[in-house]
Amino acid sequence: MRNWKFKERDFNDFPVYVGNDLGINRTAERTKIKIWSPSAERIFFRLYTSAQGGKPIREVQLLPDEDGTWIYEIREDLEGLFYTLQVRDAIGWLKEGPDIYAKATGVNGTRGMIIDPRKSDPINWESDLRHTLANPTDMVIYEVHIRDFSMSPSSGIKNKGKYLGFTELGTKLPTGETTGVDHLKELGITHVHLLPVADFYTVDELNPAAHYNWGYDPLNYNTPEGWYSTEPSDGTTRIKELKQLVQSMHSNGMGVILDVVYNHTGLIFESYFNQTIPGYFYRFNQDGTFSDGSGCGSELATEREMVRRYIIDSVVYWAEEYHIDGFRFDLMGLIDIETMNQIRVALDGVDPKIFLYGEGWSAGHSPLSEQLRAVKANTRQLDRIATFCDDMRNGLKGSPFDRNNAGFISGITLREEQLKFAITGAVEHDQIIYHYVDTSEHPWANNPAQCINYVSCHDNLTLFDKLQYSCPEANPETVERMARLAFGVILTSQGVPFIHAGDEMLRSKGGHPDSYRSPDYINQIDWTRKAEYPTLVKFMRKCLELRRQHPAFRISDAETVRQKLRFFGHYIPGVIAYELCDHANGDRWRRILVLLNGNNYSVEYEVPLENWLIVAQNGEINPTGLGHTKTGLVRLHHISMMILAAED
Repeated sequence: MRNWKFKERDFNDFPVYVGNDLGINRTAERTKIKIWSPSAERIFFRLYTSAQGGKPIREVQLLPDEDGTWIYEIREDLEGLFYTLQVRDAIGWLKEGPDIYAKATGVNGTRGMIIDPRKSDPINWESDLRHTLANPTDMVIYEVHIRDFSMSPSSGIKNKGKYLGFTELGTKLPTGETTGVDHLKELGITHVHLLPVADFYTVDELNPAAHYNWGYDPLNYNTPEGWYSTEPSDGTTRIKELKQLVQSMHSNGMGVILDVVYNHTGLIFESYFNQTIPGYFYRFNQDGTFSDGSGCGSELATEREMVRRYIIDSVVYWAEEYHIDGFRFDLMGLIDIETMNQIRVALDGVDPKIFLYGEGWSAGHSPLSEQLRAVKANTRQLDRIATFCDDMRNGLKGSPFDRNNAGFISGITLREEQLKFAITGAVEHDQIIYHYVDTSEHPWANNPAQCINYVSCHDNLTLFDKLQYSCPEANPETVERMARLAFGVILTSQGVPFIHAGDEMLRSKGGHPDSYRSPDYINQIDWTRKAEYPTLVKFMRKCLELRRQHPAFRISDAETVRQKLRFFGHYIPGVIAYELCDHANGDRWRRILVLLNGNNYSVEYEVPLENWLIVAQNGEINPTGLGHTKTGLVRLHHISMMILAAED
């Protein structure tokens, strides 16, 4: 009987295998099986004709080989067959399942599938190119769950809840507004961030309506989730359909970022890691039990050599096989710094412009010292890897963990310094008083490209729902003004802007703060809200247009930020004012003034005398201008942003 308790010394003598051939490797002539399991005493490999049920048609015993590996070669083409492994160690037999390197699986991920990966390539896949930009600060990221994107009856998308929903063009509301991919193109976003697409275990792929989940409970790390496929029993089909999604995004001028979950597994004892090498892949508490710094499953020991190699191999595989443009690391604060930097090095060999970012925190205590982990405070030790800026999020709307807590856009003063910190991209700046910044005592970014600015994401309340709780007295017009101000700040700040899908149309989840397993009617994007809030959608589109046209809002190096972004000294509570000067970052505008008023009343503010082009005012924005003013005194309307520009 296993007690599932371990100590670090249990693995001190485990060898490290440095080859790149672990897993199942097939050709038309032979299939090679190679498994790393130094604690195993016997391993059986079984072949099946179906994804579920039935007896094995063949069973072979693997042979021990170098550095803890086990091997076998079958001199036949096994394409189309399914397989499992079963390991016996000194304690007894473990459960059957696919190998941890499996690239294709059958329904619900319980058996691996042997495929020809080239048969999973869409037409013209060989000519598909990544969508990468000159600098990460040129990006605008749009975070969306695959099922949420298309499930609403109003979406106009036929392949509801599927990868293929992202391949459909020309979808509209009955009232004529664009939906789906055309909506993303219309907005002008550059990259789609997909919530996890790697195989997860909490949904039944044969009964897709029975359960819902975001997917942060990984089962097979290297295979696409079958819930989103039109044929979940066929590993080739699910791979091809995900590639079609990527190809569609690229052909429509957008990149694809995958949300990856290398910090924990949902299953613990029954995870395929524990069924192959019991204990090795996990961290432990002092009493030998599995630690849970994620708050939702046992955390992986990323600092252990073969765990690190596994993660690197997995990320590189996704990048190469699926032409992925970037990766977002869930609870990156549980992954050690060395592993993250080695991922960066490995991806540089694929494409140095692949973008990496993650959550710079954990959800609980970890036995690995925080000094060694990729938490926000250690971002400067990361090489070209960005971190979410909760300083911006909390400053704008208040803490996400207290639904009644409000922020700058809700009229709360003394949040100005926190927002100024985020506006600079979290880099060192001589005008920031750091002890006034609640969420960060020090600058944590080497350059603005390491700062992901956002006001909401899939976690916690949507922006609309948060404002409903924190500002119950606000009328609909006021709530929309608050949202406009939030979007205006994010999209004109230094750093990489990040938008939660549907916020541009005030998406609501009915007040549910943690909808990871709530039904479709709560999570799906209600596209009819686009018709309800057309001016808000237009405002975001114009903000993106302004950012795209003017490099002053997307500076890539810290020194230029320090030199060209200067805050005004005149302080009014609830007001932030700064200038982007001297053709900042090569901008054609000589001077740009950005004035933010979070108060629910208008304020007069003195500005330098110039022939100013009014770019934004009173909830309106137009990159070509809304008019001109020469006065040295301007009125900042309540809960709004003003942008003034001076040309030579």
